[in-house]
Amino acid sequence: MSASGRFLLYGSYGYTGRLIARLAVERGFEPVLAGRDEEALREQAEREGLRHVVADLDDREALDHALEGVPLVLHCAGPFSRTFQPMVEACLHSGRHYLDLTGEIEVFNAAAELDDSAREARVMLMPGVGFDVVPTDCLAVQLKSLLPSATRLTLAVLPGGGGVSRGTALSMAEQLGEGGLVRRDGRLTPVPAGWKSRSFDFGTGPRSAVTIPFGDVVTAYYSTGIGEIEVYGAGPRGLQRALRVTGRLRGLLQSGPMRGLIERGIRRRVAGPSDDERARGETRIYGEVADDEGRSVSAILVGPEAYDFTALTALAVVERALRGESPPGFQTPARAYGPELALGIEGVELLSVQA
Repeated sequence: MSASGRFLLYGSYGYTGRLIARLAVERGFEPVLAGRDEEALREQAEREGLRHVVADLDDREALDHALEGVPLVLHCAGPFSRTFQPMVEACLHSGRHYLDLTGEIEVFNAAAELDDSAREARVMLMPGVGFDVVPTDCLAVQLKSLLPSATRLTLAVLPGGGGVSRGTALSMAEQLGEGGLVRRDGRLTPVPAGWKSRSFDFGTGPRSAVTIPFGDVVTAYYSTGIGEIEVYGAGPRGLQRALRVTGRLRGLLQSGPMRGLIERGIRRRVAGPSDDERARGETRIYGEVADDEGRSVSAILVGPEAYDFTALTALAVVERALRGESPPGFQTPARAYGPELALGIEGVELLSVQA
């Protein structure tokens, strides 16, 4: 870690930002709290004993000022499809490393397209330093190391806890009606929402899951080089039917009035899981690689509840970057730091490795 442990925590007063700020203080970091709500920032800063700076993402001068004196930003203000561009441009301009918590495919693609610019600026761009990307990315790299000839990767996520935060819900709402994506022959390939279903045993018995457009179809490709990737999400039995319905209603769900209605409902009703719910929760990830000769390797990764997992992995990446482990250009968590990034987190276990 750098001498001060200082970094910019943008969106610090959101649900996940508050968790990260609290854990950062406990672990000796000195985050500078940032966002556009001066009252929320001041209250949080007084409570945590930290500095704060007000900066709207539309105000480039204010962003440049906020980035003064810190080596990196951990960006927690989503939906990142809306907030990624101005913060990344400010980081490239000021020579600061960029981390965020996104799982949105378009953000990973946009960051990958900025690889050359980031290398020239000696800036690391690493979107997706939370759950699900860090544990899934690390599991994918671990499995590829066990079967170097692998040409196909399957990941399945079983989240556990008490629901989602407002920011997560808003990001999910951005994608309503968008359909799905898988990777075929190295290319992102559109498929219908809930395109394929499959049963997975996460170590607790079989669970039904359907394909979902998680960011791993981008990150795992860069981390492993595997050109055939499918990602599944486990949930209620009606999940596949619900996804297919949203696909058919794409025009309605993406209309301005409907989007506004959904967002207002989320802001009024969604708060995120309680401390007790997070403490009782856990996450499970199934991963499987296979090659063209019929060989395969699978494993199950078990870890903390998703938001606690995010706080832990995000600060693990911050710590490495502050130590100078910040390769320039677009990076994925496991490509930069290896599978031990997730496997070394407290409460994480790798179970049932089968070859």
